[in-house]
Amino acid sequence: MISAHLLAVYVAALFVVYAVPGPDMAMLVQTSIARGARSGFAAAAGLGLSRAIHVTLSACGMAALLRSAPWLYDAVRYVGAVYLAWVGIQIFRSPGFALPVADGQGGACVAGPTSTASATAAAPATPATRTAAAEAPDTSRPLRAAFVKGLLTNLLNPKALLFCSVLLPQFVRPDAGPVALQMVELGVVLLAIGFCFDALYASGAARIAGWMRAHPLAQTLQRWTFSAALIGFALRLSLD
Repeated sequence: MISAHLLAVYVAALFVVYAVPGPDMAMLVQTSIARGARSGFAAAAGLGLSRAIHVTLSACGMAALLRSAPWLYDAVRYVGAVYLAWVGIQIFRSPGFALPVADGQGGACVAGPTSTASATAAAPATPATRTAAAEAPDTSRPLRAAFVKGLLTNLLNPKALLFCSVLLPQFVRPDAGPVALQMVELGVVLLAIGFCFDALYASGAARIAGWMRAHPLAQTLQRWTFSAALIGFALRLSLD
């Protein structure tokens, strides 16, 4: 087991790391503003899975392989840089967003669940209504896209893997118990704190989306800012 003092230092280090802006934060905030909190949480789930993979690979020695094989490190780094640049360009080219208004907000008349169900039951099913239902958009598709975007944004960044390989061993003490168990504990703490920060960023970004709907100029500036940030992170990743 890791001592309480060592764990407190580790948690403080993670707070500093997660508070520093980076490509993960930029992608998450942009997704939450443009697509809403659900897509933001889907992207956060992708980030969490990627971090879990990085912790596992770090424990298995993959980071040491990257350090000993510069060509492999460069290959992953360039692929990640291209992907970040591609995401930044897509954000720049995307149109202004218009998130749906929640029930009872914005002064719009929105039917409640009971009235909707009654209306559906009262209206007979016709070929037209069946066709409309069949052609209804798949709401799970944007969530899957956000999840994959979060996964790849972090997974294709070799620095995230190297960060885990450098940080985690600093808090492992062979005399404190099985090393594998300590790595699991550190990994779980890393994932938990990361998700808390991601949830905070996603919720906060989604809250300001309503204000941005009414301000097209703010939407444009927001898209350009996050697009430039991701492209800048891509250039930094490719040049380091």
